[in-house]
Parts: sequence; structure tokens; C-alpha cells
Amino acid sequence: MIPWIDDSQPVFPDPSLALEDPDGLLCAGGNLAPTTLIEAYSKGIFPWFSEHDPILWWSPNNRCVIFPSDIHESKSLSRATKKFSGKISINTQFKAVMKACAEPRKEDSGTWITDNMISAYCELADLDVAHSIELIEDDKLVGGLYGLSLGKVFFAESMFSRIPNASKILLVELARRLDRAGFAMIDCQVENPHLLSMGATIIKRHEYLEKLRANIIKSPIRNPLY
Repeated sequence: MIPWIDDSQPVFPDPSLALEDPDGLLCAGGNLAPTTLIEAYSKGIFPWFSEHDPILWWSPNNRCVIFPSDIHESKSLSRATKKFSGKISINTQFKAVMKACAEPRKEDSGTWITDNMISAYCELADLDVAHSIELIEDDKLVGGLYGLSLGKVFFAESMFSRIPNASKILLVELARRLDRAGFAMIDCQVENPHLLSMGATIIKRHEYLEKLRANIIKSPIRNPLY
């Protein structure tokens, strides 16, 4: 059994108490208020649940991260970026990016980005805690990525592409901007081949939490992507 935390004033358990199966499940309950989300992320915990489930909180033993200076841009991606005729914008379409990320994908008909999640993270965007980076072509949103910024850590939540390479172009741009701003780490949460091919690495929870504690503060650095 996992602990159920109070809805009004959630107190998160130590991440080291998370289950091994399913990997990283820590607790259930709580709420998605800005203070709750900031507290969770600052402790290496994130929400991930389906629409009809209670709020589930996770801290996996294996954590996928990108150190900004280690981002890998392949030659083919570099060529695609140079050929792209659109533009990159910051924080201009946060809600639209979240909604696009919530759209069903070929490999999965459902989504964990519920309407409540969208509302909660839009509140964080209003507080300059959550940010989006967008790819615009012919005045249309063709790619996007969003996440949270706390201290010198960026917590990448989700991204989408409507044209080839859009999310890759944005991830490279994000890493380079964060590197210039002195960020230590991009938390990608869970690994996939796409992220690993672009320089992501897997570290254990204890190492991740050590790096997190060394680089996080609860008040945001304003406009870290500019």
C-alpha cells in the first residue's frame, strides 16, 4: 500500500520510500495547487495519473536527465534546423502547447495531461514558474515543449511535433539557452530512445536528489529562457 496524503495540506513522504514496482510510485491524493506542485518538484517528485485516477506522485529510482552542455545535435538535425524557415518563441502560447501535448498519440489513445493539469500548470505559468518554448511556421504552432523552472533545474514535462524534427529542434534550443543561463540539469523524468539519442543519461535517485538539492531554490529565476 502507498500512503494517502491530505488533500488540503499535503506532506510528501521521503522519495526513497517509493515502490520498486511500479517503479517510483510514492503516494496518492493531495492537490495540484501551485504551492503543492512547487513543493513536490523541489523534492524530486512529480504527478502522473490518468483522468479517472486519484492524483499519483512519483519519484523513480532511475531518473532520465540531460546536462545542458551534453545535448547532442546530429548532423541531420543541424541541417534540418538550418532549413527551417519559421521561428522560435518563448512563453507566447503556453496553454496551446499543453493542449497539443495532451492530444492522443499513435502509440497511446489516452493522455495524462487532463484539464485539471492544464489549469494547474497555467497557474504556474502565470507565476513565472512554468515556461514553454514554441516552434512557429506560417503563423501556426508546429511544435512545443513545456516544463517548470526552479533554481538551476528545468523540469521538462512534455513536448509535441506537428512537423518532422520539431521537438528535437526545440530540445536543442532549450538546452543551449539553459546552458547559457547556468542551469545544471534538465529533468526528463523517464527515459525513451528519443531522449537518449540526444544526450540524455540515466542516474540513480540518490544521485539525482543530491544534484537537485545543490541546484534548486523554491523561488523561480525569472525568464530563464530569454
